[in-house]
Amino acid sequence: MSLAAISDDPLCAVGTGGIRGRLKVTTAADHHALDERLSQLDLTTTAHYRRFLCASAAALLPLEEALDNAGVALVIDDWAERRRTEAIRADLADLDGTIVAMGLPMRTLDRPALFGTLYVLEGSRLGAAYLLRVVTASADPRVRRATRYLRHGTGLGLWRSFLAQLARERTQPDDEERMIASAREAFAMFAKAMAAV
Repeated sequence: MSLAAISDDPLCAVGTGGIRGRLKVTTAADHHALDERLSQLDLTTTAHYRRFLCASAAALLPLEEALDNAGVALVIDDWAERRRTEAIRADLADLDGTIVAMGLPMRTLDRPALFGTLYVLEGSRLGAAYLLRVVTASADPRVRRATRYLRHGTGLGLWRSFLAQLARERTQPDDEERMIASAREAFAMFAKAMAAV
């Protein structure tokens, strides 16, 4: 099953018009390309799951740092509960993985770019729910235990609450362009990190 199919789940289709719909349409190819890279990994094996976590951390850590530097906590009230850096660090420590974080995005994130980056990070929780089912079928108990990153925020409705805030965000056409560009850059960071492993 493709991860893109997860985001097409009708239960997740809150606010499919407006900027959310434009983000989904304009990043569909980026999302698909990342799914294709992920489909080459067998996440039930220790080596492949470690590679997945290393690649995810390589992109996640600088993106979350960029969001912190941009003052995301002033925009997203529950940002501290949404951060996954420590969860993925703990999983990698359990699997003797190393983190080689990519560099920070070239530009400072303004408010629209902040929302574009969050669209990718928060949306990845949908795919994480599917991947968790795959990982917990592993024969390796270390793999089955190292799921803090994939489980993070389960049951808290973080994707829905993000979409609700995104829908309330007042935007102009150039704001939307910056959101879309930022989302595509975030997808590109994850794709580059996956290609590297």
